[in-house]
Amino acid sequence: MNLMKAIVYSEYGSPDVLELQEIDKPAVKDDDVLIRVRAASVNPLDWHFMRGEPYFMRAKSGLRRPGNQRLGADYAGEVEAIGKNVTQFHPGDEVFGTQYHPGNELFAPGDRAFAEYLCASEDALVTKPANLTFEQAAAAPVAALTALQGLCDRGQIQPGQKVLINGASGGVGTFAVQIAKSFGAEVTAVCSTRNVDLVRSIGADRVIDYTQEDFTSGEQRYDLLFDTVGNHSLSECRGLLASGGTYLLVGARTGRWLLPLPRILAAAMLSRFVSNKMVLVEVKRNKEDLLVLKELLETEKVTPIIDRTYTLSEVPEAIRYLEEGHAQGKVVITV
Repeated sequence: MNLMKAIVYSEYGSPDVLELQEIDKPAVKDDDVLIRVRAASVNPLDWHFMRGEPYFMRAKSGLRRPGNQRLGADYAGEVEAIGKNVTQFHPGDEVFGTQYHPGNELFAPGDRAFAEYLCASEDALVTKPANLTFEQAAAAPVAALTALQGLCDRGQIQPGQKVLINGASGGVGTFAVQIAKSFGAEVTAVCSTRNVDLVRSIGADRVIDYTQEDFTSGEQRYDLLFDTVGNHSLSECRGLLASGGTYLLVGARTGRWLLPLPRILAAAMLSRFVSNKMVLVEVKRNKEDLLVLKELLETEKVTPIIDRTYTLSEVPEAIRYLEEGHAQGKVVITV
């Protein structure tokens, strides 16, 4: 029997519930691409599913125990084998992509990236840019697609617009700064003192150190406010918007029960009564956006920022570090 190593958890809890086990190597079906994982990255959704929090998530993920006992969305690696219906890839190809797919598929049993191998569908991956390492490629999908779809699809970003990014030094934020600049926007970034130089280095035109200044108290108005933190009231955020401007809610404070659901619902209700749009950004996996992202990476308009790397056996430590909320860019797993 072919076995592989993978991170598995059978109950909700802290990173201590995660175990490195030997499990069956996935069998290749007709529509599958079997990938030898070389790197993966950690996302906030990993710890949300690990802990089963906020609790309302368990209505789909499993009330008492996780329905899918695997974690890891983003990956980069080499194609080892393909099913008979696969036409776009061949053994030996270097690829990257994501197993994250909103909806029931997200919670269903299936392969995840914290493992030596996974099977993916053709629409979940693209060829890896030659100028990127496996670690850099694995860092991109969910975080970069969140920034791309938020700014472009939901925000309709235009050259010359003024964009404020709250939480500019994190995984999504570092991509948002670079993507906004690639579309010709004027970017103001909010971060802590230790991250000011980093955020400037990736293209921010202006940086606000939130330990020294409350970004909601300034006179500047913005066409887009891309908020990965959700640490100010919606009324304060709306006060920063220019006429017709859009507030993009990407992240918010979380809790065990319902948070951030109340903020999401409040933003939706507020949008009905004000001239500004208050929009929730929900990342969606699609091939077209992965190809756009690939081009941005190939042309070096966007470069993944990696804070730390861990081995597969160190996934619990990697998630614990990301949960602390101070990562500069992405946390990556080398396999």
